[in-house]
Amino acid sequence: MTDIPSANAPDRALRLAGRIAHIFIQSKLTPLFIVAALLVGAFSILKTPREEEPQIVVPMLDVFVQMPGASAEEVAQRASVPMEKLLREVPGVEYIYSISHPGLSMVIVRFYVGTKEEDAIVQTYNKLYSNFDRIPQGVSQPIIKPRSIDDVPILALTLWGKNYDGYQLRRIAAELEHSLKQLDDVSETTIIGGQTRELRVVLNTQRLAAYGLTAGAVVMQLGDANSRSRAGSFARDNQEFQVEAGNFFRRSEELQQVVIGVHAGRPVYLHDVADKIEDGPSEPDSYVLFANAKGATGNVTETEYPGVTITLAKRKGANATLISEDVLRRINSLRGDTLPADLNVSVTRNTARRPRINPTNSSNIFSSPQSPSPC
Repeated sequence: MTDIPSANAPDRALRLAGRIAHIFIQSKLTPLFIVAALLVGAFSILKTPREEEPQIVVPMLDVFVQMPGASAEEVAQRASVPMEKLLREVPGVEYIYSISHPGLSMVIVRFYVGTKEEDAIVQTYNKLYSNFDRIPQGVSQPIIKPRSIDDVPILALTLWGKNYDGYQLRRIAAELEHSLKQLDDVSETTIIGGQTRELRVVLNTQRLAAYGLTAGAVVMQLGDANSRSRAGSFARDNQEFQVEAGNFFRRSEELQQVVIGVHAGRPVYLHDVADKIEDGPSEPDSYVLFANAKGATGNVTETEYPGVTITLAKRKGANATLISEDVLRRINSLRGDTLPADLNVSVTRNTARRPRINPTNSSNIFSSPQSPSPC
């Protein structure tokens, strides 16, 4: 039968691991070490950046060329396929995809994981620009746009409200985007949905024919009138003054007085050949709707509201968690100024949200699509 050494047995009866355990068991500093370890772990959890997209280097480039008037088959044969063969010669290219539309070709070039993004861009530019002499007749010069994981939005904010339509929301979103763009480490921002402001002119074809004008001539005249250019300069009192001529249209009244031609010795104004000149919302090219969906089935129980979404991406190497918190704090500070009190701002995407986080004031801007609440 083996004797088990008691707690009061001399340390020589224990080996190295037992001696270390005996020291920590008997020491009064052990609880302090445990508390310190827990605090360091909690601090690490709070400060470690968190985001959904992994920070891996996979360079991707979009190459666009235009071929006006050509069908998709012609674009593929004369632009897409030759570019694929040319870009395949670039070192480090793993995959090449192409999409051919009528009058437009897009080639997506993906490099191997770990390839330096700067090297991929430079080599692609060199390969394309050194072969400009091989561009077929009617095909434009290529436009190259780099893509990376940092282009994926880390935060999406949806503006909506009972008393707001898409036109009003778009104007508020533009002001909010300008304010958020000034934050450190905020990269690309995009506004989705709503209606932009537009000066719309509806021409009368019979009046145009009576004055001997065409719609194309009217468009050219309006383009020339909607410009500002340097007209010269003069010096006085030891100072030089720059003189500019022209102006940009700001109201529909200014548009009505534009001279678009001369007929029978008198000027022809735009209002002479136009049925309507309106200052208001443009035709929407995208739609955003916000609904309060409750329950596990996601059944919509309330009316859908028009919405406008602002997406924000971060700069390379930035902390997504800190950026998201800075954006949400900025939104709280704009309440009552840029953002009306009855306008809702809901976070519809946040890849770096921390659990149980509260805003800096009583306004709840952390509402989700399932349970929206006023911001």
